[in-house]
Amino acid sequence: MKPPRRLDELAFYESLSPLRGSLEIDGDYDSVLITEDSLDGGVVNDLALSGARFVECAVTGVTFDGTSLRRCRISDTWFGETRFVAADIAESTLVDAWLSGCVLAGVQAFSTLLRRVTFRHCKLDSVNFRDAALTDVTFEDCVLRDPDFAGAKLTRVRFPGCTLSGAAFTKATCSAVDLRGAALGITAGYDALRGATIDSLQLMALAPLLAHHLGITVKD
Repeated sequence: MKPPRRLDELAFYESLSPLRGSLEIDGDYDSVLITEDSLDGGVVNDLALSGARFVECAVTGVTFDGTSLRRCRISDTWFGETRFVAADIAESTLVDAWLSGCVLAGVQAFSTLLRRVTFRHCKLDSVNFRDAALTDVTFEDCVLRDPDFAGAKLTRVRFPGCTLSGAAFTKATCSAVDLRGAALGITAGYDALRGATIDSLQLMALAPLLAHHLGITVKD
């Protein structure tokens, strides 16, 4: 299925209904549209939504500030212009999810399961993906600052048009990972890139760092 680029491209767009009531822990949300008008000012502050289930939902213009979304199940859900600040989505499952123009800052996403997830035009700052499992995930035209993929398992993950700075891949496992077209700023875990594909220009940029990591002295 082709990832939608706009809210109205969702196959279930016509069936969405505005959120009635509030978001709650272990809540069950199906075909719900959550906007800043649905919530008090569009900001969800320090709220526990752990264990909630979102199916064929859309979230736009909302800020989750210090919100716990741990162990949530999220499928066929769109996030547009949504901010996650110091939020906790650890141990959650995201399947067929799309994030467009979103900001994730200081997010705990360790041990998450992401399958067929697309991040487009997003900014990720200090997101903790430790021990997460990412399968068929695409980061498209995103900025990833200090992302931590330590111990993560990445399978068919792509980063076209992205900028990575301070990225850590320590003890990560890469399978069919495509880094071509990305500006690579990797600070740890060079040996874990076995199984990844890079282009010749990226190799030239990484060569001094790889040599240093391997203890190779280059002298002319």
